[in-house]
Amino acid sequence: MHLGNAFAFLINWATARKRNWRIILRIEDLDVSRVHDGMIEDCISTLRWLGLDWDEEPILQSSHPDRFQTAMQTLAASRRVYPCDLSHKQIQAALNAPHMGEDSTDHFDAIRPDPIPDHFINPETSWRFIPDPDPVSFNDACMGAQSYNASSLGGDFIVWTKRNAPSYQLAVVVDDHASGITHIVRGRDLVDSAARQLMLYRALGYAPEPEYTHLPLVLSQDGRRLAKRDQDTHIKSYAMLGGPERVIGLIANWCGIVLEPTPMSISEFLDAFDPDTLPTNDIVFREEDARWLRS
Repeated sequence: MHLGNAFAFLINWATARKRNWRIILRIEDLDVSRVHDGMIEDCISTLRWLGLDWDEEPILQSSHPDRFQTAMQTLAASRRVYPCDLSHKQIQAALNAPHMGEDSTDHFDAIRPDPIPDHFINPETSWRFIPDPDPVSFNDACMGAQSYNASSLGGDFIVWTKRNAPSYQLAVVVDDHASGITHIVRGRDLVDSAARQLMLYRALGYAPEPEYTHLPLVLSQDGRRLAKRDQDTHIKSYAMLGGPERVIGLIANWCGIVLEPTPMSISEFLDAFDPDTLPTNDIVFREEDARWLRS
């Protein structure tokens, strides 16, 4: 976990506590290629080091595979999914090929089987979801009005992978609905995922739909989003230096709570935090910020 993760987690937690929401901690462990020994324990330890808490035992996404199978059966019965083993490159080539003079970005006849299956079987093949033809619109609490159509979302998208597991898009929708999630607070790099997920909510007949808040991103000085590759921003490295007060104080500065970074406890952050005045512009993690954290 890096500073961008800490920023999103801390705002999510503080918003929930200010508004008396319950917090669900879900460990998304379905992609076994990205899960290594000790990773889950490290993540939970880092969150506890920051001072965060939640309202029930952590949920492992891998602990209830049957609900994903049920969702896929529902989508297949309504003929909204189909098996497809083509790579992303092959799909783009098919979409860019001419189709009777029509705009190929709106037509997936070249890759959709005919007839589309009305039942789901899950050998090691991927399955794609057919998006709604009409735009999906929603209001984001931080970014304002949003609207996406199938073309802007890249067309049909994967909901079941060759690993014989649901994709991120399907898994989070099924789990959010099962947990009764009403509000989702996360980074704005996932705002277009909200449109895909709302399509799945509606195709599965789930209600009510969640409300979204997509936060600005924390960027490195070269304009890239912070990621695992940015080892100098790993929270674990700051935890080795002492308590979380400097990390919390820097995030308080990013949120406009203080004009300059200053050490702050989690309770002080919560007292001063106002979820109605969230930052709207992306944040740059500067060299002086890095020096201050380690001073």
